[in-house]
Amino acid sequence: MADTVGHLPRHPLRIVKAARWSVQGLCAAWKHESSFRLEVWLFAVLAPLAWWLGDGGVERALLIGSMLAVMAVELLNSAIEAVIERYGAEFHELAGRAKDMGSAAVFVMMLNVVVTWAAILLPRVWPAAA
Repeated sequence: MADTVGHLPRHPLRIVKAARWSVQGLCAAWKHESSFRLEVWLFAVLAPLAWWLGDGGVERALLIGSMLAVMAVELLNSAIEAVIERYGAEFHELAGRAKDMGSAAVFVMMLNVVVTWAAILLPRVWPAAA
């Protein structure tokens, strides 16, 4: 939402409101988006594994951060789909393209997870991969 008071500093209570809106968005995604729920469950299983397998802070950040990026892009994709559905379910080429591109963005981030995990963990189990 745009600021209505120009470039004046925000009041600290705005942070609380912003956090509340963010939690509402997470709850809506959990309630309405099965893909988001699956990604959260995968994160709940894989994040502790990433913490254990990561050798230091950078590796842990990469392993966990790549999964967080998938969820963030999934939220953006869901937002795009919600806006498109707001204007009707009838087919429109641009609406279909936007939804396909949002889905592709999630797919690219999932590939990022696979590449990140493979680049970090594969050399440990297969030294020739290094």
